[in-house]
Formats: sequence, C-alpha cells, structure tokens
Amino acid sequence: MMRREAVITRDLPLPLPTLDNREFYAAARRGELCFQRCATCGRFRHYPRPLCPSCLSRDFAWERSTGRGTVFTWTIVRGPTLPAFEGNLPYNVVDVVMGEGVHFVSQILDCPPEAIHAGMPVETVFVPVSDEITLVKFRRVRSEDRQSR
Repeated sequence: MMRREAVITRDLPLPLPTLDNREFYAAARRGELCFQRCATCGRFRHYPRPLCPSCLSRDFAWERSTGRGTVFTWTIVRGPTLPAFEGNLPYNVVDVVMGEGVHFVSQILDCPPEAIHAGMPVETVFVPVSDEITLVKFRRVRSEDRQSR
C-alpha cells in the first residue's frame, strides 16, 4: 500500500464521483492508484471515460499503477484564484507522466516551488478529504528513496 497523508481540513471543492470515475475514487480510498486499460489496444488512460481515445473500444479493465512517475511540466499558482484556494497560495500544479504513460495532473506536497523541475521523480500519496473522496497527490522521490527500492 502506498503512503497516506493527513486529512485536509479546509473546505475545498471536491470532485464528484460519476459512473466513469467511481472505481478510481474507490481505489484511492484503499490507497491504490488505478487506471483504466483498454482490453483491445492495451493502452492505459486517465481521466476515466467510457471509450478508449486511441481505438474507441468500450472494453477495459481497471489496473493498479506503480504510483511512480516524473514531472513533465508544472506551474506555480500565485493568484488570483477561486476564493476557496486563496489560503493555499502559492501552490503548485504538476503534470506527471506516470510509469504507465498517462499524464496525471495534481500537486506535489511538501516541496518548495524552486525545487520542482522537469524529470523529477515522484510517487503517489493519498489524502483523504471526505468519507467518499481521497485525493491523489505526489511527493518527491529522493535519491535515498530510489536506492532503497
């Protein structure tokens, strides 16, 4: 099981589970990052959706991710922003290329803005924010962490 983080206490807008993504959020509550994988062409996809964007197949399975990836690009949000997020300013938004090849947009926790860089290795952490929603975030994989795995 992957690392879990403390609960966020602020009242932030939360994602809404739908028919397409409820398995994703169920896995996150268990501390697992899962992606849809097309049963026809074998490609992983994220965000969850009913059709494969590569071959348009409707056949897929949910598969567990390694939870590891690298920063592809990022930005630091300094404002203006939605009122609910103002207390978090500045904050980062990262596009991570996961080991499975999908891009995942989220945040890196406990990382100063100047330390973020393209190619930086990261791994998932899970942040429970309600009974139904656990958010998927990232943390840096330090060199000593990479050597011990």
